[in-house]
Amino acid sequence: MKEGKSTPQSVDEYVASFPKGVQAILKEVRKTIRKAVPEAEEAIKYQIPTFALKGSNLVHFAAYEHHIGFYPAPRGADEFKEELSAYEGGKGTVKFPLDEPISYDLIKRMVEYRVRALAKSAPAQKAHVKRAPTPKAQAKRKKR
Repeated sequence: MKEGKSTPQSVDEYVASFPKGVQAILKEVRKTIRKAVPEAEEAIKYQIPTFALKGSNLVHFAAYEHHIGFYPAPRGADEFKEELSAYEGGKGTVKFPLDEPISYDLIKRMVEYRVRALAKSAPAQKAHVKRAPTPKAQAKRKKR
C-alpha cells in the first residue's frame, strides 16, 4: 500500500493499490491461503489482509517495497526451522523477497500448521471456567 493512502476496506482494494507485478503475487498468496482453508474469512486487520478461522486470526500478509511479509511464521517449529532460515524476518515473520520466486508451497504448509495450532488452542480457550469469587472478593463487594 502506498504511503498516504487511506486504509483499504477490502482485500481486493488492498491488492489493487500495488503495481501489477506485486498484485499478481498478492493474488497468488491469497489464492494459496483460500485453497488451504476454504472456510477461513478474509478481512483487513492492522491495515493488511487477514484470514480468520472461527473468530481467531489465522494469518496475515502484506506487500512492501522489496518483500511480501507473512505473519505469524512458525519459526520455532522444528518442521520449518531449516526452510525458514533462508528468509529474513523476526520471531514470527517471514519476508519473501520480491526479486526471488515465492514459495507458495511453504505458505500453504505454514497456513496448515496455523490451522492445527489454532485447533489445539481452541479446547484450552473454551475450557476456561469462571471461578466463584474468593471470600476476600465477596467481602469487598459487600462493602460497596
